[in-house]
Parts: sequence; structure tokens; C-alpha cells
Amino acid sequence: MVPNDELIRIIDLLNTTYEGEEAWHGPSVVEVLRDVTPDIAGRRISPNTHSIAELVFHMTSWRIFCVKKMQGDATFDITTPDKNFGALPDKIDDFEWEALEMELSLSQEELINELDKRDDDEFLEDIVPGRDYTYYDMLHGIINHDMYHTGQIMILRKALAFKNAGSRYADEDAGADEYGSPFGSSHEHDDYY
Repeated sequence: MVPNDELIRIIDLLNTTYEGEEAWHGPSVVEVLRDVTPDIAGRRISPNTHSIAELVFHMTSWRIFCVKKMQGDATFDITTPDKNFGALPDKIDDFEWEALEMELSLSQEELINELDKRDDDEFLEDIVPGRDYTYYDMLHGIINHDMYHTGQIMILRKALAFKNAGSRYADEDAGADEYGSPFGSSHEHDDYY
């Protein structure tokens, strides 16, 4: 039987990136989304940028993509902007934001459950149905994808806090953390965002 050491490491990285409290790279997805309100989630820093809500939809879409590919679906794809970032309203209400967060959480569970069905590392070298890369590449890609968009969300939070401060720097005494974010943070790597 082929060992599953690499699969175990990939699952660990997926979980740490998503909800780890002490991820090496900085705050996890869950940490960065903590205390984001529906109002903040729907805002843009400029008309041509994505909102936090759209980025959460996007992260969910690509997790679903990974699950579908692991289930052998060669035709599943994310080919339109609506499938990739959603067709979300500018103003997100409590229900919509809660649904987006829940769908992201469920997509994480589905991805981990799909990986848990594998007994060994052998499948990691197989080509993803309908693509020209391996499952190994796809799974490491989704981990990197999470870190990239988590950083974007952190920057959006800070930019929105700056914008809300009326074009002056948010002040620590006004309820913002040391980086100008009203959401607070305790992670040592936050200054990289």
C-alpha cells in the first residue's frame, strides 16, 4: 500500500490556511472574516475592485471546482464572471452575508471530506479531469489561492477603515487596531498586509 503522508500534509495545510489560529503565513481565512459585517462585506474601495463578499463567493467557487474535479467531473468549469465572483448586490444584507460565509464553510468541509475518501497519495499524480495539471498541483493551488485572497480581504478591510475615517488615518484611540483596522488583530504577521 502506498503511504498517504503527502495527503495528510495537504489536508493539514488546507485546514490551517482556512481556520488555523497560528498559521505561519498570517491570519487564516476564518480569522480575517471574523467581525466583517454585511455592510463592510458589500463595499468596494473603488468601482473596479471586488468586494469582500465577492471574494468569499470566489473562494467558495474554486473549492467547489476542486470537489467536482475530485469527483471526476471533467466538464465542470467556472467560465463566467457570475460563476466566478457572483452577481451580488452592492448592499449585502445579514441573510446574504451569513449564507456566503456558510457556503464557504460547507465548501471547506466538502473538500476535506472528498480528500478523506482517499487511502493513499497515488491519486495526487493523476491528471485532473478536463485539465492538464495534477491533483497535487490543484490542491496546492487552492491553498495558495486562499492565502492570496485572504491577503486581499485584509487589505480591503484596512482600506475601507481608512476610507471610513474621512480620508485621514484611523486612530488607535478611535477603536482601530495598530494597522488602522476597526476589526482588531492579534497576529504577528499582520503588518505584511
